[in-house]
Amino acid sequence: MWQCFRLELSKTLLEWQLVLQAAFGRFPQRYDLEQRNRLVQAKLSPFSGSASGIFSVMNRLLTFAEGIPVAPPVQTDWTLTWLSVFGLAAALVAVSYGTRVGVIARATTKEAIRQPLFLLLIAISSIVLLLNSVMPFFTLEDDVKMLNECGLATLLISGALLAVWTAGTSITSEIEGKTAMTLLSKPIDRRQFILGKYIGIVQSVIWLFVILTALFSVLIFFKVGYDQRERSEEVTPMWQWHKVSNVEIPSPHPDRVRVIAQILPGVALSFLQVCVLGAISVTVATRMPMVMNLVVCFAVFVIGNLTEIIVNQSVAGQANESVTFTARLISMVVPSLSTFNVSSAVATGRVVPQDYLGLSLVYATTYIAAMLLLGFLLFEDRDLA
Repeated sequence: MWQCFRLELSKTLLEWQLVLQAAFGRFPQRYDLEQRNRLVQAKLSPFSGSASGIFSVMNRLLTFAEGIPVAPPVQTDWTLTWLSVFGLAAALVAVSYGTRVGVIARATTKEAIRQPLFLLLIAISSIVLLLNSVMPFFTLEDDVKMLNECGLATLLISGALLAVWTAGTSITSEIEGKTAMTLLSKPIDRRQFILGKYIGIVQSVIWLFVILTALFSVLIFFKVGYDQRERSEEVTPMWQWHKVSNVEIPSPHPDRVRVIAQILPGVALSFLQVCVLGAISVTVATRMPMVMNLVVCFAVFVIGNLTEIIVNQSVAGQANESVTFTARLISMVVPSLSTFNVSSAVATGRVVPQDYLGLSLVYATTYIAAMLLLGFLLFEDRDLA
C-alpha cells in the first residue's frame, strides 16, 4: 500500500512541477507535454479512481497555465559569458602556437580544412540554410523560430560529420599507414599526439561553425523583415542611424539583432555537443577503423539524445529493477547529449540562462577529459610497427 501511495504522490508532484514550469517559464523544461501525457497514461495503482480525478484537475490547471503570457525577458548581462569565450579562444591560440601539441594541432586543422569534405559540408549546409529561409513552414507566424531550430540542427550535423570523419582519416589512416611512427620518433610522445589531433579537430569545427553561423545570422536578419512583410505588419527597419560628431553612422536595428542573439547560446551548446562526439571519435580511432568509428559515434549520438527519455520511462513506467538498472547504467556511460539540446527554448522564444551554459560547459569538459584519458590508455600500448 505504501508503494502505491508513493507512486501516486510522485506523479502528482511531477504534475505540479509541470504547472509551475509552464506558469513561470522556468527553463529547461525537463517534463514537456508528451512526458505529462505518458505519465498520465502510465499504469496506475488500485487507487486509480481518486488519482484520475486529481489528474483531471491537474490537466485543467496545466491548460490554464499554458495560456498565461510569459513575462518579458529581463535584460541579462552577458559580459561574463563573452569573457569566458574570449578566454577559451586565447588559451586555444596559446596552445596552438606555443607548445609541441600545437604543431600537431595546426597540421591537423590544415588537413581537415583542405579535404573536400569541409567544402562539401559548407556548400550543402549553406544550401539547406538558404532553402529554409525562403521556404514557408506554415507555422502560423513562427517561421523564424522554425528557421532557428532547423539551422541549429544543420550546424550540429555538419560539425559532427566533420569531427568524426577527420578523426578517422587523420588518426586511423596515420596509424594504419605507419606515418604515425615517423611523427612519434621525434620528441613527441603518444599523449601529445592524441591531444594535438583532438585540438586540431576542434579548431576545424570552429572554422566551420564560424562560417555557417555568419551566414545563418545574415539569413535571420533578413527573415525577420520578410515574415513581417508577408503578414502585412510594420516592417522593422534594417538599420538604425546614430549621430556621432555630426556624422550619421548606421548600425543593425536592435530588434533584428535581438532575434539573432537568441540563437548564439544554441550554437554554443551545439558546438559543445560536437566536441564531446569528437572526443569519443578520437578515442575510438586509436583502436578501430574508420567504418567502426562512424558506427560507434552514430550509436552514441542516437542513444545520447535518448538517455533522459530512457531513464524517465524506466522510472515512470514502473519497470522492473533490471530494466531500471540498465537504463541508468547507459545514462552513466553514454553522454547525455540531450543536455545540449535547446530546441524547446528556441521554439518558445526563450533565452538560455548563463548558468545553464556554464554547467553544460563543465559537463562537456569533464566528459571530454575522461574520454581523452581513456584514449591515452588505449593508444599507449598500441603496436604501430
